[in-house]
Amino acid sequence: MNCPNTFGDFKCAHCGQIVSSAHWLSGVNNRNHCSYCLWSRHLDLYAAGDRLSACKATMQPIALTSKRSRNKYSRGRGELMLVHLCTDCSEISINRIAADDDADTLLEVFNDSCSLSNRTLNLLLENEIDILPPEGLPVLQLQLFGKITNIRLAKIV
Repeated sequence: MNCPNTFGDFKCAHCGQIVSSAHWLSGVNNRNHCSYCLWSRHLDLYAAGDRLSACKATMQPIALTSKRSRNKYSRGRGELMLVHLCTDCSEISINRIAADDDADTLLEVFNDSCSLSNRTLNLLLENEIDILPPEGLPVLQLQLFGKITNIRLAKIV
């Protein structure tokens, strides 16, 4: 399996799609998640793009969060970020959402995050990560589509 790097396209370790690392397409500098299924690889150790992690396992997209910012213009709605959980070592990472990420899959991740296990919620709490809550759906829709749509959360049983 090819390991993604900062300079080239890669094959997703989860869905097998070829993913472009082109900055002009994705809007990000260090691409390591798939624009189709949003899964990632555990590549970075200390900083985005360092590619120093020995783990290299797949990382599941589990939630969305907002980037913390001191920008006075953000009005409490910072940049959306994707939260990944390593399937091997349970490391948590946060990645920028890329311009070419599939909006429907982002909505699925958000929907699924409304029913995370207590173990995962505790892990997020330990890492001081506040995920986008169910009432954040209108904010998500505005950021993804520029308007609030008729899409509703699946009923959580």
